[in-house]
Amino acid sequence: MTRDVLLRVDDLVVGTRDDQGREVRLVDGVSFEIAEGEVLCVVGESGSGKSITMAAVLGLLPAGVEVLSGRVEYRGEDLLSAGERRLRELRGRRLAMVFQDPMTALNPVKRVGAQIARAVRLHGDRLTRAEADRRAAELLAAVGVPDAAERARAYPHQWSGGMRQRAVIATAIAHDPDLLVADEPTTALDVTIQAQIMQLLAEARGRTSAAMALITHDLGLVAQTADRIVIMYSGRVVETGTVWELFDSPRHPYTAGLLASLLTAESSTGRAYAIPGSPPQPSARPAGCPFAPRCELPAKSARCLTEVPLLRSVAPDHDSACHHADTVSRFAEEVAG
Repeated sequence: MTRDVLLRVDDLVVGTRDDQGREVRLVDGVSFEIAEGEVLCVVGESGSGKSITMAAVLGLLPAGVEVLSGRVEYRGEDLLSAGERRLRELRGRRLAMVFQDPMTALNPVKRVGAQIARAVRLHGDRLTRAEADRRAAELLAAVGVPDAAERARAYPHQWSGGMRQRAVIATAIAHDPDLLVADEPTTALDVTIQAQIMQLLAEARGRTSAAMALITHDLGLVAQTADRIVIMYSGRVVETGTVWELFDSPRHPYTAGLLASLLTAESSTGRAYAIPGSPPQPSARPAGCPFAPRCELPAKSARCLTEVPLLRSVAPDHDSACHHADTVSRFAEEVAG
């Protein structure tokens, strides 16, 4: 059954100014869709533009960074032309964010329960302070916090990193949002706690039928979680497709390199592949394909150095921005060992 589009991002450009006042594009022409109830994973190295993209969607760009062009639609409503009042109505109620670092998401001088209770009341629930406090404790219990009513009276520094992330998730799901945006939600957590947090997000989605945009560089999480994947590199989308398509038959050398960097039991060499070099700075992208200086694809040609490849269909529900996409699958097998 085809699901309705919940969020549509079309040709989004986000930029800033360098010290000389020149425009620098941090995100350059990004497009994707998220359907109702779908999990879309946005994947790429640090600096690829994935977090800035979702910050632009939610109207949370840092000072000095702005949307230069494009369109962002939530259920057909253009968010980029919506006023701040309308965005505040949507954020936290219909569109919710789980931030990367719960210590910066939580106010260190306010009790955890009071912060959740304030979020409950802020978005239109007509509750007394006591009712909001009880609702906060219920949300904390729902995300697995033991003795929730008692623990709600603690301050963030008195909680572990995993418990703080549970509090952030409790705040995000308070109003049964349509879309959860989770920005590296398991960073700095140990493997056991990572699994618990991802299970918690899955359970929250199961209760509310929310879609989720998961921003991550962890392909292990992607394999377990995603319906579809967007691969970003140097501020651009270089490949999109279902999790099965991209893991089984990558059609961009960057995706192939990311997959080969995962050391698996099937690897014949016992060593993980490492993509050579580093991503370019946004102010110093090469003239052609941004990945060309690092690309080891045997079919790489002079065209790669001079012409930016456009995102094009290479299979049903599978797009690639590579001039030589048809040769990538064989390359992926070779580098994977």
